[in-house]
Amino acid sequence: MTAQRGKHLVAADRAFATGGGALARLFAGGFSRSLDRIDAGLAEGRIEVTLPDGSFRILGGRGDGPVAIVQLRSWRALVRLAASGSVGWYRAWAEGEWASPDPVPLFDLFMRNAASLGMAARAKGPWRWVNRIAHALRANDKARARRNIAHHYDLGNDFYAAWLDPGMTYSSAIFAEPISAAERLEAAQARKIRHLLDRLALKPGQRLLEIGCGWGGLAEVAARDYGVHVTGLTLSAEQKAYCEQRFARAGLAERADIRLTDYRDVDGRFDAVASVEMVEAVGEEYWPAYLGAIARLLVPGGRSGIQLISIREDLFDRYAASADFIQTYIFPGGQLVGEARFRSIAEAAGLEWRDRQGFGLHYAETLRRWRLRYEAAVAESRLPPGFDPAFHDLWLYYLMYCEGGFRGGGIDVAQVTLVKP
Repeated sequence: MTAQRGKHLVAADRAFATGGGALARLFAGGFSRSLDRIDAGLAEGRIEVTLPDGSFRILGGRGDGPVAIVQLRSWRALVRLAASGSVGWYRAWAEGEWASPDPVPLFDLFMRNAASLGMAARAKGPWRWVNRIAHALRANDKARARRNIAHHYDLGNDFYAAWLDPGMTYSSAIFAEPISAAERLEAAQARKIRHLLDRLALKPGQRLLEIGCGWGGLAEVAARDYGVHVTGLTLSAEQKAYCEQRFARAGLAERADIRLTDYRDVDGRFDAVASVEMVEAVGEEYWPAYLGAIARLLVPGGRSGIQLISIREDLFDRYAASADFIQTYIFPGGQLVGEARFRSIAEAAGLEWRDRQGFGLHYAETLRRWRLRYEAAVAESRLPPGFDPAFHDLWLYYLMYCEGGFRGGGIDVAQVTLVKP
């Protein structure tokens, strides 16, 4: 019998309140008011919703923006949304309490109207504290950081290989503009890697540290095309094994050292540091340690190229106050960056912040490509055995949820150069 894989992600909400059942009956009189609040908060775009009693209603519609089509099959979905925000809204979707032919515009609307919607999609009252405490119990100290990474990345190299590009790059690509469906994902990922490496002014023979090396795509390009020695850090045993095989096949084993090591435990000096979408796995509590490690490990004049995912400054405090869907199910211990705070910590560590380039819509396109590739892998039975329909639904929801967030403009991805004087 094939062991079930990914079950721990699907069951991740057991420590979180999501509402439903008796709560739906208790709050039945407030459903109309809940819809009124969402309607009032939609300054851009609209939701065309069919209600459980068969009636139809338009929410918003006062300003240009996406149009989301929603079938609300049970009032319980609104209870879950009101109680546990995005965690409850996912649970309602998984239970079939709401549906949509395309959820991405709905997630786009929630993000672009986040300020005016206020707490409509955030956990409230006791549920907020339950979510927050459960999230705090997965903070990224050294022991839990390894478990949190394994939760996501040790789903298996064969799982990710089925739908990522051939270079196994699991971060935003940079497409040629205007973004075109004609450009292959692997070409856009190669452009992203070179954009970041070119920030580092590398010279042959220098030493590059990569914090969060993934499956080794950037490290291979750096060793092969820039002539540097790469020390790659990961907390995933699956990724370490893949990287070592990758470098051996490429004949670059002598130019790479892949370590199953926490960034806080690294010693030595490096000419440059690269880190692509790693800081989101750190958490605000550990930003000083992360940036302090970069400052400590760089030689004077050394450069660090970072690719980070940030949330709009006016949304950060509300976002940080409770765990959302992504933190609950997908990336335990994770947190998007509040860029102004992060920059101030970097500068306090003695690092100069230079040349920020944001490209959020490129991430939306990357996520759309991943979703299409994942759907094709499922349809063609190319995923490894062990993943059931509940997991597939969760994974597709995750990709759509993130795509909508970037399209809505509340989340951005950027590359920035940090220089040690």
